[in-house]
Amino acid sequence: MSAEINADYESRGLHLLKKGQKGIVHAVFSRLGLIVFLLAVQVMVLFGVFQWFEEFLPHILGGTALFTVVIVLSLLNNRRIDPTSKITWLIVIMLLPVFGALLFWYTQSDIGHRALKARFSQLNEQTKEIIPQSEQTADHLAKESPGAASLARYIRKSGCYPVFERTAVTYFPIGEKKWNEMLRQLEMAKHFIFLEYFIVDEGLMWGKILEILARKAAEGIDVRVMYDGTCEFSTLPHDYPRRLRALGVKCKMFAPVTPFVSTYYNYRDHRKILVIDGHTAFNGGVNLADEYINHIEKHGHWKDTAIMLKGEAVRSFTLMFLQMWGMDEKEQEFSRFLSFPLVPPADCKGYVLPYGDCPLDNDRVGERVYMDILNRSQRYVHIMSPYLILDAEMETALKFAAERGVDVKLILPGIPDKSAPYALAKTHYRSLLESGVKIFEYAPGFVHAKVFVCDDQEAVVGTINLDYRSLYHHFECATYLQGIRCIPEMEADFQNTLKECRMVTPETIRKERWTLKLFGFILKAIAPLM
Repeated sequence: MSAEINADYESRGLHLLKKGQKGIVHAVFSRLGLIVFLLAVQVMVLFGVFQWFEEFLPHILGGTALFTVVIVLSLLNNRRIDPTSKITWLIVIMLLPVFGALLFWYTQSDIGHRALKARFSQLNEQTKEIIPQSEQTADHLAKESPGAASLARYIRKSGCYPVFERTAVTYFPIGEKKWNEMLRQLEMAKHFIFLEYFIVDEGLMWGKILEILARKAAEGIDVRVMYDGTCEFSTLPHDYPRRLRALGVKCKMFAPVTPFVSTYYNYRDHRKILVIDGHTAFNGGVNLADEYINHIEKHGHWKDTAIMLKGEAVRSFTLMFLQMWGMDEKEQEFSRFLSFPLVPPADCKGYVLPYGDCPLDNDRVGERVYMDILNRSQRYVHIMSPYLILDAEMETALKFAAERGVDVKLILPGIPDKSAPYALAKTHYRSLLESGVKIFEYAPGFVHAKVFVCDDQEAVVGTINLDYRSLYHHFECATYLQGIRCIPEMEADFQNTLKECRMVTPETIRKERWTLKLFGFILKAIAPLM
């Protein structure tokens, strides 16, 4: 953090606390943590049953078996659960005959996020037509690319996500470039600044940004910051919103951590959005922490990407932010902030469609967009992702594209940030390679980018990883691009990154440590819970 902000914190008595250890909240409050807890409870309960109710054991075991059968039949006939997750739940129920069945009922009953789901549905209904779709734009897209037009119609059904023309797009192949442009654009803000990020961490990156935010707030500009509640366990103290409010910055945590184990903790705000005055927006994988700009090193060199939008499509990100901000607000401000005048950039080619993905409905928008691109691809689909934990549908889509002769390439981390996802990614390698998918690992370090590029015509940049967390459990967002001028730049960045990668082959798989293979082999059974 800069000296000026440090001094301001000193004068206000707003010293930062020691940071907690990362990952604790996921271990304690995730379904996996709950399973471990219930397993321990079951062992103790069963021991007590054997000790104190020995004469009733036949009745207890019979009742347990009947209850488990009912739950298993309910699971097998549940249309909302994908086949891979059903297998995982069957394993959990097998290991925890009573408590596993109760856990399944608990996670499917909406306890812990029922109010959140109702509120989000209400806001979605309230705003479903607030940004009208230009029929002229829709017609143009249908003539130029019928497949993309069909995808746009599907995305539109999931929320207020129109497709736009007249939007300029700038691609950033590394976090440092995005940060520098962020600082420049923030300095030009005149009306409002909205930031919504999964991770905010004290350091050079956030310090420089906060210095501008505090100054802009002092000038009377409406500055709002929202970050996911897991930050209070990993990067920021619990009272950080109060500290920012003391600087004039409005601040909220999404889903603050509380000492209550709930399915609510699966639904994290993984989005990364910056909106300035309704005419400029940033989206991509870059969080607000120093490793994202390689100021500090974590897991080697950090490869990330982002885009900047200028023009009409920014309205969608303004709306996404206001929907999340308004979850606990009585009065909504959609009309106020969506009515700011725009001067569309001149000579903008192509189509831009920002969209969100909500875990509270049954519509896996993020995954279906990816699969639609794979299924319509003709020449190539090039992908960068930090994680590879696939359900059967996504794995089939990748393999089918390759088997049709499409050049499907994946760039994944060479140095992992977490051992479990890394081991799980390896379990998919052999099957993908057999179908012709080419896999590369980024030798200098960690890839955090979430990028799809297809046939020089289509691309997605956003926050959506190829894992269960992003595809099923998190609030996410991304930007779909069709015919945009910077798409060749994205493909060039992929090819440049490829030069620093090592190729995965059957031989390299054979040489992997047996402990890593065993770890992935075991974790495969509970992959949907990771």
